[in-house]
Amino acid sequence: QVQVVESGGGLVQPGGSLRLSCAASGSIFRIYNMAWYRQAPGKHREVAATITVGGNPIYADSMKGRVTISRDNAKNTVYLQMNSLKPEDTGIYYCYANIQVNGDSAARAYWGQGTQVTVSS
Repeated sequence: QVQVVESGGGLVQPGGSLRLSCAASGSIFRIYNMAWYRQAPGKHREVAATITVGGNPIYADSMKGRVTISRDNAKNTVYLQMNSLKPEDTGIYYCYANIQVNGDSAARAYWGQGTQVTVSS
């Protein structure tokens, strides 16, 4: 019923930039919080940035000053602009969306399949 699909990952040199996109589609009534998580090799998945339905961003300490999360509610899309990338930013980046489906009384979590970000020279 609902799909969440990320795009924009790839290989970038240290100090470079990437912009990730995530679009939700399907029988959507409303999207609440959206977020980007990342999972570095051999580590647990952790939140990188969250954005509320009203557009208020919350950043992990490790990402502050280097990333900007934004959303386009008309397109059911969330973005993550990442600058000054470091090798330790390498990992799989997952999109999260709290979505209420048409006909349902409550929202639930939906995840994308992940997009690989590799920061290396």
